[in-house]
This record gives sequence, C-alpha cells and structure tokens, in this order.
Amino acid sequence: MKYVFIVNPKAGAEDNAAKIKNETASLPEKDDIEVYVTKAVGDAITFVRSRCENEPDQKFRFIACGGDGTVNEVFNGAVGHENAEVSCYPCGSGNDFVKVFGAEKFKNIPALISAPTRKLDLLKVGDRYANNVVNFGFDTTVAITINNERAKTGHGNKNAYTKGVVTALIKSMKNTCTVKADGETLNADGKALLCTVANGQYVGGSFKCAPRAKTDDGLIEVCLIRPISRLRFVKILGTYTEGKHLDDPKMSDIVVYRQTKKVEVSAPAGFAYSLDGEIIYESNFSIEIAPAALNLAVPE
Repeated sequence: MKYVFIVNPKAGAEDNAAKIKNETASLPEKDDIEVYVTKAVGDAITFVRSRCENEPDQKFRFIACGGDGTVNEVFNGAVGHENAEVSCYPCGSGNDFVKVFGAEKFKNIPALISAPTRKLDLLKVGDRYANNVVNFGFDTTVAITINNERAKTGHGNKNAYTKGVVTALIKSMKNTCTVKADGETLNADGKALLCTVANGQYVGGSFKCAPRAKTDDGLIEVCLIRPISRLRFVKILGTYTEGKHLDDPKMSDIVVYRQTKKVEVSAPAGFAYSLDGEIIYESNFSIEIAPAALNLAVPE
C-alpha cells in the first residue's frame, strides 16, 4: 500500500506538507508514504486518476489534506478505481464532510495510516461526484458573494460572510426552481428559500442541514425549505443550524423532507448550485446516488 498525502498549499495557516513529512518520518510505513502538493485547482483530480491508471497493480490510500474542495477533488480522482482508497486530513476552513464521523479523529496522522475502511456513497451530478452536499438557493447566493470577495481581496473572512448573508436576504428569499424526488414534485409553486441534497450532514461550516444522513445507506437526503419572511428566517435560523428542523412542529409547514435515490431540478437560465462548495451554473440537472462508490478509511 502506498499512502499518498495530497496537500492543498492554500489550506490552513501552517505548512501542512512539512508537518506531514515530519510526523511520518518515524512511522514504520515511512518508505511507503508520499506527500504531493497540488499546483492548481483541479490538479488533485488529475494526479489521483493518473496514479491509479498508470499503476493498476499498486494499491493506494489517497489522503486529502485541505478543506472540502480538496476532499472532493481527491475523491473524484479515485472513484471508479479498484486500487484506490481515500481519507482526509482536515485543515481547511469548513471541513464539513468529516463532521459526520467526528472530525478530530482525522487529525491523527498515524491513525489515518492504520484506519480500517468502510463503503462510502457519492452523489453523481453529470460527470462529477459530490461526497457531501449539493445545495442551492439562499446559501448558494452567500457562497457566490464570498467567492467574489475572495477574488477581490485574495482571502475570505467574516466580513465577506456577513456581506453574503445580507446579499442573500435582499436577493434570495424566493428562488425559482422545481425540485423532484424520485418523480414526486416537492414544490408545485416552483419556489424555494433553499434546498439541500445531502450525503453528509453539515454544510456551510456549522449548519446541520441533514441530521438523519448516513453516508452508506444508498439514499439521498433532500430538504427543501419553502420561502418565508425575513423575520421568520431569523427566528428559525438557530433551529436549522442545530439540525432540529426536521422534528420541530413549528417548521412543519415550510420543511419538505424526503429520502430518495434521484433528484431532478429545473430552473431558469443562469441558475447556480453548489457542489461541495464549487459553484456551478446549470438550469437543468439531476442528482443520483452512487452507492458504495469508494472505500473510505475512517480512524477508530
């Protein structure tokens, strides 16, 4: 087994490549450990896919070192290759995906080397896969604003997040789209505040959007929130953040929840959704479950 740590140099404040090299130098598996530093967006996909295809008889454990974007790239590169396992060393800003398992256990590098594997479902959207969440509506508007601020300033911060929320409160309280789950239309009026299509449980750093989600049950968690007033939005935000919205009777009139295998979305031109944090513009798309698509190493 080759253990390949794939490091996003822009994730986190410290030099994670140097840290990983130092911490693995004395491990029994040190001769089978590699550290690769990504060069650009998308590089991790290309690197992982190339290693798997060019060395078909070699078994790999690719460990994504960064945030949710790095994890998504590594997993997209590994999917479909029988000689690949995946895991994560969370050092990004959100690290949403690993929270469903307990994020802290993934910060133990020797434990990542020896961790047993379990099957991981993925969400297939066209030719891309999401390991955590595909979402659209209010929070995608927030993400777009943050990305625009990051492009201007070179970094994201609390001010960018605040600006994103304010922008969404002005522009994104009633989004036009129609969502179907296994053929059932969830919003006949074609409107939604937001919708999360989830494999994991968390999105946006702290929002427990899919509290019942399991990453290996062969099901997609769909939660659509109907349009509401800004005042009510403020009142329910805490409940939604804590993941209590599916069981709160005060929210039953605005929450539409399903477990499904396929989701279809139709929207006007220029519609945007977020795939594990990546903003994609597409007006008509479908999301299908890809059961047991990867072997995920989870430290005990």
